Amino acid sequence: MSEALAQRVRVEVEGTVQGVGFRPFVYRLARELGLTGWVQNTRSDVLIEVEGNLPVVEEFLQRLRTDAPSSASVETVSTTIVPVLDDAGFSINQSAKSGQRVLVIPPDLATCADCQRELADPHDRHFRYPFLTCTQCGPRYSLLKAIPYERSNTTMAGFELCSACRAEYEVEADRRFHAEPIACPKCGPRLCLWDEQGRETANDEAALQQAATLLEQGLVVAVKGLGGFQLWVDAKSEEAVRRLRGRKRRLEKPFAVLFPSIDAIRDYCLLSSGEEALLCSPQAPIVLARKRRDAVLADAVAPSNPYLGVMLPATPLHHLLMASLGHPMVATSGNRSEEPIVTDEREALVRLQGIADALLVHDRPVVRPVDDSVALVVPGKVQLVDGEQKEKPRADVMIIRRARGYAPLAICWRDNATDGGAQGPILAVGGHLKNTIALLTGNRVVLSQHLGDLSTLEAYRVFRQAVEDLQRLLDVKPHAIACDLHPDYRSTTFGRELAATLSVPLVPVQHHHAHVASCMAEHKLDGEVLGVAWDGAGYGGDGQVWGGEFFIASYRQFTRFASLKPFRLLGGEAAMKEPGRSTAAVLWELMGEEMLTLSLSSWKVTDNQRAQLASVLRSGVASPWTTSMGRLFDAVASLTGLCHQASFEGQAAMAVQFAAEREWEAGGGRAKGYPIDLVRSENSDARWIVDWRPMISTVLDDLRRGHRPELITARFHVGLAEGAVRVAQAAGLPRIVLTGGCFQNRLLQSLMRQLLERAGFTVYSHALVPPNDGGLSLGQAVVAACSVSREV
Repeated sequence: MSEALAQRVRVEVEGTVQGVGFRPFVYRLARELGLTGWVQNTRSDVLIEVEGNLPVVEEFLQRLRTDAPSSASVETVSTTIVPVLDDAGFSINQSAKSGQRVLVIPPDLATCADCQRELADPHDRHFRYPFLTCTQCGPRYSLLKAIPYERSNTTMAGFELCSACRAEYEVEADRRFHAEPIACPKCGPRLCLWDEQGRETANDEAALQQAATLLEQGLVVAVKGLGGFQLWVDAKSEEAVRRLRGRKRRLEKPFAVLFPSIDAIRDYCLLSSGEEALLCSPQAPIVLARKRRDAVLADAVAPSNPYLGVMLPATPLHHLLMASLGHPMVATSGNRSEEPIVTDEREALVRLQGIADALLVHDRPVVRPVDDSVALVVPGKVQLVDGEQKEKPRADVMIIRRARGYAPLAICWRDNATDGGAQGPILAVGGHLKNTIALLTGNRVVLSQHLGDLSTLEAYRVFRQAVEDLQRLLDVKPHAIACDLHPDYRSTTFGRELAATLSVPLVPVQHHHAHVASCMAEHKLDGEVLGVAWDGAGYGGDGQVWGGEFFIASYRQFTRFASLKPFRLLGGEAAMKEPGRSTAAVLWELMGEEMLTLSLSSWKVTDNQRAQLASVLRSGVASPWTTSMGRLFDAVASLTGLCHQASFEGQAAMAVQFAAEREWEAGGGRAKGYPIDLVRSENSDARWIVDWRPMISTVLDDLRRGHRPELITARFHVGLAEGAVRVAQAAGLPRIVLTGGCFQNRLLQSLMRQLLERAGFTVYSHALVPPNDGGLSLGQAVVAACSVSREV
């Protein structure tokens, strides 16, 4: 090569580029283009030196981004010109052991197409092997014990590679080059079927077939998957599904359903192209898709719900089981309600006793619980009262449970920020429900997998393990601890104790400020936004329970610009399970004592119950003031007769959403919004009050006229969206952030986005970080980063 024409470039690639076959990709690309040099993993990224003619080097740099493996995510590519060495070839160098560790850990990925072909090929040595994998798929985070991601640092270290696997592992051009969890029937994990006492009844292929037979008989089988156990049962058997509900103590909350193929899902659900792409992606989450009216599944799978949580097999074991069964199966988290999923087979014998009739287990240890992710696709447009033509829907993906496939990928929350921000590690411990934790260093935040509700000791134990695990894995000690402002959350108590132990600052972050900051961080927003934070409950700075908030917010601070008119949270947490309590509270604010004599057949509350509720309202005992949008949805649910008892969080609000969606489907969505008043608060803060009383008064009028709940709930949604536009216009900020659990309601989010964008605003909503409390830790971390930097 002529030295005058040659150029050597050092390339630093940041992002998800370890554990995803990126080095073999670089090797093959360099060899294809006739370039020399080397590639290696560092403790933080991938480092490359490449040498050749300038146009070819430029093509190489371009294709690093465009041709990278689908499971990789290239965030930045930095180049430096270095002296030409005129080396002989291109090689993959041993990973560097020194240097600063960056917060990038590869997630677990669903079985790739190449491995699926091998699984089904009788002539391949991996034929029907439940644990085959390659650089493009398989377990990573769930079996990783330390960084860097190498076999010796995973639970596969105990399985010595056979000669055939060793050859694949060491040949640079092979698809399994340094695929850390690879194995085959000769050298890898084995499958066993246990009875409920832990006695082995079959192994390997026989175990697989016997498990399928038990499922066909309607029994419950606990299947040890990639990140823990799932409970499987025949989704077409009403008796079997009801039996699982009784054993798991999960009365009505929908179950996820596993299908053998995308064609099978199409038989049961109306899938958009965005939903199909999501289901078939390497992340392969559970996707909430609309059921076909003629879908024949057990009613107990998703009672009174027009959606199904559907998914495709994510591991070879799942593929094999579903190929044997050939029809949909309930595949729900392996736990009792409110507990974390079980990861160890011996533990499963205790914690799943009385639930599972048999256990399909294997001997590959799971380091940490990683549940299935859950996602939905939000339509971009809905038709409104003025008859605006529907546009082609924008496929806005929203993760509502971030786990397998997505966790613990780092969120890069800012590039060149103007708002300051601490560089030192900050640990955020999240909220009480849907808990996640987060670790921030510089411009990256690692968000843990979904850990669940911290209401049980078992869940709290897993939470504490996750905190220790993330610090150990990333080799950092926090310089500050961020937590929720609520003083009694278990996560807050833990954060307070940890901060004292480490002698570092504790930064309490108001719940809804964390929600807004979370969405801002996901979109790398700096400066001020109008944050619309609507959810069930969050501890407010005034001691009230907030939840219908409009904040003028930055990372550093927020002003409560507007909120819902307060009403009583009757009986505290009891109101979340009995929507009629919220109805009583809003009626009391609207009409006072007249609530006792209100004649309304749809509100199923007896005279005696009304009298008891009125007595509590008069005294205010155990009934704090709230501005909760979630409870306002509950009030409408009970008032219209849609839901009077909620067995799981959000059930009543979902009933309101589903009724409104039925109206859109039946009548084209030509609904006129209910009126809302916008008035100034009489308190010292002089914030705007979004007064819902005209809305509820008109709801009562419509009920007396005999209007259908579908029309009433559709008008309710439009009224809320129109009210939000008025607040946004009063605030005058161009950027609007939609956040909080209420925005899991795809109809509400679509309406809000459409009306706000029509009014000239730029709207941001969540995508890869949940809008619910699963995103709180990200918001806490970035708020604390700016708070700590201000104090330094």
